[in-house]
Amino acid sequence: MAVRLDDPNVFSPASSFSTFGDLVDVIVRNAFVLAGVMCFVLLVIGGFGVIMGAGDTKKTEQSKQAITGAVVGLIIVITSYWIVQIIEKLTGVPLLGTK
Repeated sequence: MAVRLDDPNVFSPASSFSTFGDLVDVIVRNAFVLAGVMCFVLLVIGGFGVIMGAGDTKKTEQSKQAITGAVVGLIIVITSYWIVQIIEKLTGVPLLGTK
């Protein structure tokens, strides 16, 4: 049995995106929220680990690495968004949906 994906009654969220860029824009925005939440959670866990592992240098170093990884990861995500925005401005092509 074949299902028509362009039928708004079968898959109604698909009808809310007029272009592929709009879909990518929603995915990217949700990915940024997820990255921010993950960074916050890793910072809390890493900070808790530094406090709890005050006497154990191995646990303290692991916690510091978690904090560093969280911050570096968030910086990479933000930088990638900036790069896409610069490419959009230079080329005039909307990569992340219509503006």
